[in-house]
Amino acid sequence: MPTNFLTKEGFDKLQEELDHLRTTKRQEVAERLHEAMEGGELIENAEYEAAKNEQAFVEGRIQELELLLATAQIIEDNGRGKKHDVIQVGAKVTIKEGNYDPETFVIVGAAEANPREGKISNESPIGKAILGHKVGDVVKVETPGGTYNVKIMKVA
Repeated sequence: MPTNFLTKEGFDKLQEELDHLRTTKRQEVAERLHEAMEGGELIENAEYEAAKNEQAFVEGRIQELELLLATAQIIEDNGRGKKHDVIQVGAKVTIKEGNYDPETFVIVGAAEANPREGKISNESPIGKAILGHKVGDVVKVETPGGTYNVKIMKVA
């Protein structure tokens, strides 16, 4: 079973979603199903069909979250005065590609990745390429759109 890297914040957020789905959302869907079943012919009842589809989605998401949280490895917050030379999951990294402005992001597990928030996955092309490297290294990043080099400017 693969390990899912999560920050403590990400773990807590997914745990809250799971708790909400198990309690509130399951109950809402059950009530919708009950109301739809009272609505007459189940074969032609669009509301019943929609509620069954939502129930399947909710149960699927619950299973997905349970597995994700069961295999989660919490990554430590590297921003607490610790100096890290080598890039690892949880590191805050600044890179520079050619003449472009430097970019800073945190490497997180795939479940938590959100580039808009400056969080990239350790499984993404950049994440994979820079893991294990140090400040000053020039690293080749291979993407479906082509290959390019980035220089590691800072690791925290």
